[in-house]
Amino acid sequence: MEETKQTLTPETTEGHKAGFVNIVGNPNVGKSTLMNDLVGERISIITSKAQTTRHRIMGIVNTPEYQIVYSDTPGVLKPKYKLQESMLDFSEGALTDADILLYVTDVVEDPEKNKDFLDRVAKEKVPVLLVINKIDLLKGDGELEALVGRWHDRLPNAEIFPTSATEHFNIDNLKKRIVELLPPSPPFFGKDALTDKPARFFVTEIIREKLLLNYDKEIPYSTEVLVEKFDEKDNAIHIMAVIYVERDSQKGIIIGKGGEKIKKVGIESRHDIETFFGKKVFLELFVKVEKDWRNRESKLRQFGYIE
Repeated sequence: MEETKQTLTPETTEGHKAGFVNIVGNPNVGKSTLMNDLVGERISIITSKAQTTRHRIMGIVNTPEYQIVYSDTPGVLKPKYKLQESMLDFSEGALTDADILLYVTDVVEDPEKNKDFLDRVAKEKVPVLLVINKIDLLKGDGELEALVGRWHDRLPNAEIFPTSATEHFNIDNLKKRIVELLPPSPPFFGKDALTDKPARFFVTEIIREKLLLNYDKEIPYSTEVLVEKFDEKDNAIHIMAVIYVERDSQKGIIIGKGGEKIKKVGIESRHDIETFFGKKVFLELFVKVEKDWRNRESKLRQFGYIE
């Protein structure tokens, strides 16, 4: 999963197209589901909870003719602590280096939510594709027509694509338009690259997804995962990972009575990690308290939120 260095040849430069397609929008509109559908691989974790994505995650699609570097970004929000400030930086950074911008909304979102960010999108000089996701939830055609009209007034320069990422509706047309808009360019990454993230990153994301699915309220948002050991052999991987929480009481909740809760997280995580890597996995999980880590710059740097 490591980034691959690209050796340029005449075959990879002449007539080749490549570009960065950055996916932005508010929390819980389906950005990660769309990203996975466009890439054709499960790169981003998906839950029904807001703020699932914390990092900017790249997924790379390669053909002999083009390379598309998709970026999934955290949902745009007003930060309440330093972690969310870093998450917003990832989203705003995606506006500065896009060749094509995908602004994702859905059928229930207020077009004026996070108005300042949307105003910046409206001023973009690069092509903007407005994706109205979850149209399978609409009752009739009249609703969609009205919704398209409202968004056209808000982002008049954007091309609008009504979609359903979960139903794969209109995704192929969206992909086709993205390829048409790609600028001429040699590839940015090796042609066998799937992502810019190392293998350890996906282990932490899988474990964090299970925390989001198995715990309620503030608990999953107060956790972070760090892989301390990733020992890969030909047919197996031995992983040791630490789940950090902010308070002693949270540690007890994560572990659960008799260790049952943490055991369930471990079993579910190991299953998905084995599927992801196609190898047998031995996974050990530990829980540590790191008080107020979401507001501590040193910890955010350690966890990869600040460079």
